[in-house]
Amino acid sequence: MSNPLYHSVSQNQQMGGINNFIQRLNQLKRSFSGDPQQQIQQLLNSGKVTQDQYNRAVQQAQAIQKMLHG
Repeated sequence: MSNPLYHSVSQNQQMGGINNFIQRLNQLKRSFSGDPQQQIQQLLNSGKVTQDQYNRAVQQAQAIQKMLHG
């Protein structure tokens, strides 16, 4: 049998983590300016980001997008 108190605390921690994540995304969105594609291309051209890192970030973003949109 599952402990209801543990379940409640665990659920609140998960929601807190999600809420913090969403707040951080919103902060990033507000602070961002310029053309995102151009900035990504500059990072790739400069070597600050590799193509593999970019591809993994895109996959993660797509997975998050699926979770948020159900």
